[in-house]
Amino acid sequence: MNTIYRKYIKRMLGFIISLVALICVSPVLLVVTVWLHFANKGAGAFFIQDRPGKDAKIFKIIKFKTMTDERDEEGNLLPDEDRLTKVGRFVRATSIDELPQLLNVLKGDMALIGPRPLLTRYLPRYTPEQARRHEVRPGITGWAQCHGRNEVSWSEKFKLDVWYVDHCSFKIDWEIFCLTIRKVIKHEGISQEGQATMKEFNGN
Repeated sequence: MNTIYRKYIKRMLGFIISLVALICVSPVLLVVTVWLHFANKGAGAFFIQDRPGKDAKIFKIIKFKTMTDERDEEGNLLPDEDRLTKVGRFVRATSIDELPQLLNVLKGDMALIGPRPLLTRYLPRYTPEQARRHEVRPGITGWAQCHGRNEVSWSEKFKLDVWYVDHCSFKIDWEIFCLTIRKVIKHEGISQEGQATMKEFNGN
């Protein structure tokens, strides 16, 4: 039954839920887009970046942009904590910045639930075991997100991701969905201590 769920039902449910959710939250998306357009000082409201998906295939992820593009005198981007706006903090704390990824789910690049898609430059830094996180579609939320999010170490995060790959089922996905709602309400695990989000992964 789990095999059928993974191959067929999970994708179908993700598509239907994402389509309905996009229709329902479209007014919110419009308001946030305008709000961020002004808060980001001309940097735009959307953040689009290459990310590795299933089997490490590269796709373009879309999120709400929560930082400005401000640079220092030498033209280098300022640290994340200096570019993260007050509006951006709110959008991140409420996980609203993740909503545009529903479009990625509709396209089939992502699933609602799975390991988070990380930066492409991390690909050569993974151990073979850590790289197994790419055996499934990446998700908007996942097992690691519900068990520490950005507060846990990279090694622990990857262990949680691989655990999910081996245990994916409707029951686990439903548990993740419920835990995610609780995390969002409590604003837990948004960043590592002393970081705007999380430190760079340099390999283990």
